[in-house]
Amino acid sequence: MYQTTIIKPVELVGIGLHKGSPVTLRLEPLESNSGILFYRSDVDVAIPLIPANVVDTKMATVIGKDGYLISTIEHMLSAVYAYGIDNLKVIVNADEIPVMDGSSASFCMLLDEAGIKQLDIPKKVIRIKKEIEIKEGDKYVKLSPSKDLRYGFTIKFPHPVINKQEYVLEFTKESYKKEISRARTFGFLHEVQYLRSKGLALGGSLENAVVLDDKKILNPEGLRFSDEFVRHKILDAIGDMSLIGMNFIGNYEALAGSHDLNHKLTLELLKDSHNYEVIELVGEKTKELEKAYA
Repeated sequence: MYQTTIIKPVELVGIGLHKGSPVTLRLEPLESNSGILFYRSDVDVAIPLIPANVVDTKMATVIGKDGYLISTIEHMLSAVYAYGIDNLKVIVNADEIPVMDGSSASFCMLLDEAGIKQLDIPKKVIRIKKEIEIKEGDKYVKLSPSKDLRYGFTIKFPHPVINKQEYVLEFTKESYKKEISRARTFGFLHEVQYLRSKGLALGGSLENAVVLDDKKILNPEGLRFSDEFVRHKILDAIGDMSLIGMNFIGNYEALAGSHDLNHKLTLELLKDSHNYEVIELVGEKTKELEKAYA
């Protein structure tokens, strides 16, 4: 199994969640061993996708370099990671990735349009060797050894529409597209009003998020899944875990996980080489993963 990139450049235009301004996103192919490279075309700054470049995790995962930021990267990265793409240049002309409909479905369609091609160097993945857990109060995120890839998530919200939701994704590219990619981000009306008073979430609307008041969903079309909320949390987690730098083999589990806890989990994993091993996918090792990303 070989490293991949996209066949041809593709781009789309969407609204930035926080500033509400149009943003152009362009994806371009890169050679083997290049990784994922972000580029701010408006200020001529390149930002490699590595944990050291994460500068904020409060509302979204934000990377930065030399004072220049790119925000809300996790939805797009979730699709890139689910497609098993190893090398990619991500070009934006502003400080955030367009929010599109609040899910990763638009980015999946963009990658389908671009096409995926194999390169000339074997693909590398990280195999989790030891259980690693980050815990804060009742919340936790955890990685544990497994022969395959699974994402399990539990959320609890004191809201009649959400309550407690649990979901387990037995990962394949197709299961991701079918079960996860269409799940939208969500927020509460009082939070949106507060953020707008601070000059944030200016691009947020019922077109790109599920919004709830104290009792109900405000979106007239309702939910895409009855448990759309927890499915979106898995979407976020997949994007956040792309900061590891390659796909991994193991189980991810979370209770009330967040961008911040996910970031701390990637740092904890990578700080000790006894936690994992890097496998070059040649020969028999590739068969199951080839099926997963077919």
